[in-house]
Amino acid sequence: MNLDFSPVFADFGALINGAVVTVEVTAGALLLACVIGLLVGVGRLNPRRYVIYNLCSVYLLLFRGTPLLVQLFIWFFGLPHFGITLPAFACGVLGLGMYSGAYVSEIVRGAIQSVDRGQTEAARSLGMSSGQAMRIIVLPQAVVRMIPPLGNEFIALIKNSALVSLLTIHDLMHEGQKIISVSYRSLETYLVVALIYLILTTATMLVLRKVEHRLRAGGMVQ
Repeated sequence: MNLDFSPVFADFGALINGAVVTVEVTAGALLLACVIGLLVGVGRLNPRRYVIYNLCSVYLLLFRGTPLLVQLFIWFFGLPHFGITLPAFACGVLGLGMYSGAYVSEIVRGAIQSVDRGQTEAARSLGMSSGQAMRIIVLPQAVVRMIPPLGNEFIALIKNSALVSLLTIHDLMHEGQKIISVSYRSLETYLVVALIYLILTTATMLVLRKVEHRLRAGGMVQ
């Protein structure tokens, strides 16, 4: 078996541009996932708030119980039936963000519940409201505990972003497929694409480890 990477490296700039688009899609989806995850995670902390709790539970059921690819196609091909047409990039960010947000919400909820309830009670005894206790006392500690599982979710998000190529977004996977269509060097192209994804996920993991180390060194958690 003879491997020939020359067609891949001849168009390597297109792969780099695709990697930049992958980072942009992932970053947008990550921001959306964090916002949704925080809101839904907090919303599922108190079952006595019946409406909010059940709305959040339905959201989790829908987005965790159906394949990401199907969700992306619904955003891209389904919304126009309701007179809503979004750019492919926006559909990719929305689909990835809504899907990932369901998993982030459970990470948020678990991290908040892991903080000793006595600290919240102590904050309330000092005159803080429930919101103040959550914002000042609980969340700073919960954030540090969220980082390891969030790191796994963010890495999964980078890898899942390869699916947005099916929405005609010119991401890394899409650019790789264009090279294959011209050069017919599928193995070589996919090996280089896999290496670039590996670099992206490894860099993300290292950054998150550094952030976690700094937060722990700053005494945000015991």
